[in-house]
Amino acid sequence: MFDALSDKFTGIFDGLRKRGALSEGDVTEALREVRLAMLDADVALPVVKDFVAAVRARAIGAEVLEAVSPGQVVAKIVNDALVEALGGAGAVPLNLAAAAPVPILMVGLQGSGKTTTSGKLALRLTQREKKRVLLASLDTQRPAAQLQLAQLAERAGVASLPIVAGQNPVQIARRAMEAGRREGFDVVILDTAGRLSIDQALMDEVREIRGVTNPAETLLVVDAMTGQDAVQTARAFNETVGVTGIVLTRMDGDARGGAALSMRQVTGAPIKFSGSGEKIDALEEFHPERVAGRILGLGDIAGLVERASETIDQDEAEKLAKRMMRGAFTLEDYAAQLRQISKMGSISSILGMLPGMGQMKQQIENANIDTSVFKRQQAIIGSMTVKERRAPEIIKASRKKRIAAGSGTTVQEINKLLKQFDDMATMMKRMGKLGQKGLMRQGIGALMPKGMGQQRPRGY
Repeated sequence: MFDALSDKFTGIFDGLRKRGALSEGDVTEALREVRLAMLDADVALPVVKDFVAAVRARAIGAEVLEAVSPGQVVAKIVNDALVEALGGAGAVPLNLAAAAPVPILMVGLQGSGKTTTSGKLALRLTQREKKRVLLASLDTQRPAAQLQLAQLAERAGVASLPIVAGQNPVQIARRAMEAGRREGFDVVILDTAGRLSIDQALMDEVREIRGVTNPAETLLVVDAMTGQDAVQTARAFNETVGVTGIVLTRMDGDARGGAALSMRQVTGAPIKFSGSGEKIDALEEFHPERVAGRILGLGDIAGLVERASETIDQDEAEKLAKRMMRGAFTLEDYAAQLRQISKMGSISSILGMLPGMGQMKQQIENANIDTSVFKRQQAIIGSMTVKERRAPEIIKASRKKRIAAGSGTTVQEINKLLKQFDDMATMMKRMGKLGQKGLMRQGIGALMPKGMGQQRPRGY
């Protein structure tokens, strides 16, 4: 989401670092570029003004102008200001300190991803907080909205309030809270109706529901792709019903990121979660310092490690590592690796969490690389017999034709997969022979086939 802003900030700070000593004029010029970059990213004007003023107050002081590396000091000041604008260090948890069942009210415009987010939040509370959650749809406006939430509840493995035709949203809210108390639920998530735009009827309805349920949290769900419209939506909901937290959806989109940087100042409420994609588990806590790091090209190693720990099966990974070190690497192991990588998300999202990898991420996207190759390779391996997966050298012409037909691929794709696997298996065997000490002594070049470690001629 923040790619454009990140590129501009990186360019600004690279320029400052190259200058060595800085004058007040250098800092002023850099801040002018920061201001333009933020406005271009659709950040609200009052937020930009306050941000630049806060950075200027510190950046033109003696601590910067007389520093050994003034460019790095300015970058640190901007990083701190970004963290503050996004809500301060650390994620803000949900407030569940209320008598059970704790009501959580989900509000927002139609199309913001409110219903999907309700299902994601229910799964998160069930898995991570070990809470017993009841989902209730109060949306009587949109056709099949209640059925959609019931289906999401089934996918998340949580209960949903039975649909009773003819009830209005306030009646449904009362019934949900009664069911929550009677059946011993810890949390009741109330998914309200949306509209295509803010109107008085919507606000009156939400205000009435809030009055009868007294929610511990009122979470505003906004589509980050809508830019300044999202900011106006947040302001309207906050002024009318009060918002305790914000969930930004479609954070994996190509929006300019201004909504995220504006929300905290506009509403005073913290961004508590960010959503990306339609997968039921694609909801993450919002960490301002991690997002600031990604904007400034510093990466998000903590987030990457967290994602890996959540998606990778540790036992399977350890067994695979031991087999690899013994040189016993099969196509079954290769398929297991592909599954683990796929769980972590797209290549570009993973690269975005690594420090200094912004340019490589851009190159991969510009190269239009077909990342669906992972799925096709899994299909190819799935079409093989157990014997073929464990001894791929037996796969000759007739077998390749059968596997291609079974996986919906071509013989050429099978040849590429087998070549790729053969190269990887060769590397694993070398790793096993070298051992840890030999690898440390000879370096990564010892694993490469002859010639691969040599520098290529310019222009190759």
